[in-house]
Amino acid sequence: MIYWHIFLAFFIPNIVGYGGGPALIPLVEHEVVHNYGWMTVDEFAEVLALGNALPGPIATKMAGFVGFEQAGVLGAVVALFATIAPSLILMLVLMGVLMKFKDSPKVKKLSAIVRPAIAVLLGLMTYRFAFSSLSDNGWIHTIFLLGASYFLMEVRKVHPAFVITAALVYGAIFLA
Repeated sequence: MIYWHIFLAFFIPNIVGYGGGPALIPLVEHEVVHNYGWMTVDEFAEVLALGNALPGPIATKMAGFVGFEQAGVLGAVVALFATIAPSLILMLVLMGVLMKFKDSPKVKKLSAIVRPAIAVLLGLMTYRFAFSSLSDNGWIHTIFLLGASYFLMEVRKVHPAFVITAALVYGAIFLA
């Protein structure tokens, strides 16, 4: 039964998610943390941070890690397949349609409409992470990390992987 749950936990977000890996993160977080209770919000945040720091698509890295944590190597394989299968199936089915209408104003308008929904989902997840950090680490560390991250990424244009690595080091030194 665990393999079926792992499959559903990653297949459903990937079949209904639109907008790439970042758009799927809140959906996967809902399944892993709230629906199945395999991780706390803090543990999910750590997996997300590590996944962002490593090269490659984040959804597959998170699926592999969570699947392995829940059911070993076979769990990782099931989670990876559940993550990849929806995209593969839809890509094969819709490739011809998308190529035919790629310059259509309606397709461009659809993308413009979906982006705000993705922003809201990511904003809600950020709020949960920030609230969890405030309650677990206090407002001084949380405000410092938020401010420093914003400054480094938006003002200094530092790659997010380096900011996440720096935050991990900060957490290991000051919050461990």
